[in-house]
Amino acid sequence: MASAKRKSTPAELLVLEDFLPYRLSILSNRVSRAIAARYAEAFDLTIPEWRVIAVLGRRPGLTAKEIAEATEMDKVAVSRAVAKLVDSKRVAARADRKDARRQILSLTSQGENVHARIAPIALESEQRLLASLDAHERDQLDTLLGRLLVTAKGL
Repeated sequence: MASAKRKSTPAELLVLEDFLPYRLSILSNRVSRAIAARYAEAFDLTIPEWRVIAVLGRRPGLTAKEIAEATEMDKVAVSRAVAKLVDSKRVAARADRKDARRQILSLTSQGENVHARIAPIALESEQRLLASLDAHERDQLDTLLGRLLVTAKGL
């Protein structure tokens, strides 16, 4: 007697290790931790703190909310990072003239110094990662990541 074919359920079909969002998350976490390990001890920074410094290094004058939106980090993580960076005098916060509830953030000279010293470490780590791909593959990766980022907005 032939056994009836049972249809697989979505739960049975989902192999986490093959699931693209999971793989992207693992890759992102692994790369972030590897880079962070290189500068955490020397600069006493967490990943969110470094990201705040990196964003403000390119776009001074943002609020914590705008940094959270730009980085897609959790607002609480950004607020904690900003508070620590203000306490350590790496970020300056001033009240917005139009809305005193908003804090406009910028790097202090200490923050700019940290940014200038860590940026080469981050870029060198990126180069080491991308060295496993040839030039064509790097271009393809860049194109594909761009398309996936756009598509992800609509999910």
